[in-house]
Amino acid sequence: MIRKYIASAALSLSLAAPIHAEVIGNVDVDWLGNDLIIEALDDPKVQGVTCHITYFERGIIDRLQKGNWFEDPSNSSISCRQTGPLEIGDIDRSDEGEEVFSQRRSIVFKSIRVKRIYDEAHRTLVYISHARDVQNGSAKMSMSTVPLYQPGAPSN
Repeated sequence: MIRKYIASAALSLSLAAPIHAEVIGNVDVDWLGNDLIIEALDDPKVQGVTCHITYFERGIIDRLQKGNWFEDPSNSSISCRQTGPLEIGDIDRSDEGEEVFSQRRSIVFKSIRVKRIYDEAHRTLVYISHARDVQNGSAKMSMSTVPLYQPGAPSN
């Protein structure tokens, strides 16, 4: 009985833990120390889908020149692919979708977010990377799709 409670508590903690992306690349873009960071993120509720996110990170010289120490640009790009057998867990199927990943781009106001939306009519997962700013909305976004069609698989 105690093992059951311990297993349940461990599962709850693992579900509440934040999703972390793994840095897989770092591309120098200029002599000021500005970089493009590339991260891999496995969708926690869709086994077999990996997203790669790229974003800009300002270097120390750029921060000194511009005088803005505490934030990076919100620009990002995303590409998601099937990287193994698909197994869809309990995902949000509403038109708002659900957040898969979030990362701060400033101390308080700005972040990059990845949302997953399920397009049931076309049997496709849509992943959107977008900037979120408390004060100013942003049109900076990137989108990627993962079709759920598999040859020989029965349709829903």
